[in-house]
Amino acid sequence: MKYFYPLFIFIAGWVLLLCTDNLSAVSLINGILQLVLFALVVCLPAWRTGRMSYVDIGWPWGLTLIGVLTWLYAEGDSIRIAVVSIAYIFAGSRMGLGALKMWQIGHLKTEFSRYEYQKRRWQRDGKTNTALAMQVEAILQGLANASFLAMPAFVIASNPDANISIFEVIGLIVWLGAFVMESIADMQKLAFLRKMKTLGEKNKVCNVGLWKYSRHPNYFAEWMVWNGLVIAAIPSWLALYQQESLLIWGLLGIGVLLASRMMYTTLVYYTGAVPAEFYSVQKRPEYKNYQQTTNIFFPGPNKK
Repeated sequence: MKYFYPLFIFIAGWVLLLCTDNLSAVSLINGILQLVLFALVVCLPAWRTGRMSYVDIGWPWGLTLIGVLTWLYAEGDSIRIAVVSIAYIFAGSRMGLGALKMWQIGHLKTEFSRYEYQKRRWQRDGKTNTALAMQVEAILQGLANASFLAMPAFVIASNPDANISIFEVIGLIVWLGAFVMESIADMQKLAFLRKMKTLGEKNKVCNVGLWKYSRHPNYFAEWMVWNGLVIAAIPSWLALYQQESLLIWGLLGIGVLLASRMMYTTLVYYTGAVPAEFYSVQKRPEYKNYQQTTNIFFPGPNKK
């Protein structure tokens, strides 16, 4: 059973959506399609190759799927539906196309370091059946898209009120600002790597631009993207108070907040900063000094 415990909270999140009066239909369709998507794109290749890297294809296209289903099945205000659907489709497709490009040029022929680190965790926790652990991990990612990561979209798109709340404006500004920040961080990292390649330098630490203030500004920005969605969901969640039972309504609010919490945990500890730095310290001699002077996640001035 220790292999399956991590699935329970995500199953509970999906069941919660299925128990709502307003979101159950689209949540059922989304959950089934997410599991089919992950079975074909992640579970089957992982079983055949022994590599988890295919999650990087399945997860973002799962976000795109959430956006498409929101557009097709939501019954709220049309402008609100369009905005949140485009946000999911755009963000998911951007990452998904990048993952397909990596697959095309052969990067998925080797396991990504963050998944190698995950296998180390499994060994530490006594999960010696790596093949089973990989399948559970893949299903977990699909259930995350079926549950908590879909909640902001479905809640926002359920609101029929044509009046736009200040929370929705703030949420959109946060989302746009974070998306721009993530794009800038990615471009700065790419430019740095190209420059080092031209100079013939290897294993150098990227500490330029936004990377001066955070060791992982792209992860921080990705987390803020989700915080923008959570903020924007507040008025629509409040509007569901009269339409759902008090228990379901309260749990739904907790579920929306958990989208932010889970992304933070993922981006810092699970497959983000901590796994990346485990290998960066080994590859880059200057990285320990970088750790001592620069915040791991939240941007800030250099530490002396």
